[in-house]
Amino acid sequence: MTSIIAVANQKGGVGKTTTSVNLSASLALSGCRLLLIDLDPQGNATMGSGVNKADLELSVYDWLMDAVPLASVIQRCPGGYELIPANGDLTAAEVELLAQEERELRLRQRLSGVTDYDYIIIDCPPSLNILTLNALIAASSVLIPMQCEYYALEGLSALLETVERVRGAANTELSIEGLLRTMYDPRNSLTRDVSRQLIQYFGDQVFRTVIPRNIRLAEAPSHGLPAILYDRQSRGAVAYMALAGELKRKHERRAAGVTRRE
Repeated sequence: MTSIIAVANQKGGVGKTTTSVNLSASLALSGCRLLLIDLDPQGNATMGSGVNKADLELSVYDWLMDAVPLASVIQRCPGGYELIPANGDLTAAEVELLAQEERELRLRQRLSGVTDYDYIIIDCPPSLNILTLNALIAASSVLIPMQCEYYALEGLSALLETVERVRGAANTELSIEGLLRTMYDPRNSLTRDVSRQLIQYFGDQVFRTVIPRNIRLAEAPSHGLPAILYDRQSRGAVAYMALAGELKRKHERRAAGVTRRE
């Protein structure tokens, strides 16, 4: 069964796209069939996957709005996963969707019948707009990257409220895949304090894996590569491989009906 994971946080600069790209590559490297959907008009996941957004003939906009066949839009990436790329054309979709009926269901409708993948990861824009709403309604779960700082906690509350509203109104199956601590620096007392608060309030919903501040993670997108291909031994690459393993084990336990934590 295909798991659809929306990577979302309305706060920018928290490692959302970095997580989408590197988790996709890590899962693909571990043997999973993986589709990454870039649903952000900035197209950063597209560029970070080695696809030039300026050269696209067809993008996620054409697939989402004009029903262009999926096979015509998909790009094969160096990381071993497939990508539905995005560019600035997607901005028009935000406007066009607002004028249509069932506008919040478009992505779910387009993904119906797409069963060739173990995981579909959706990189959402850094806002709670109609595109993010489409992703949450289409997804089976939402993964929330966040920095361990107090402003991030405020943003988390708003996102969780949105998830609850979506669950109540349009997608009863939507769950929290997990909270991912990114840009983690254990030497910072504020980081440690917020991390403890997250574990206190959310328990098992916080991934054990943390993503460290790492220069290789920051450099990799400029080379159009996930960190695992740019520098396999870097702390960032190792962390995302660990995250992929943790996520897969969680899904395997869920499939087996086991709910206890490792």
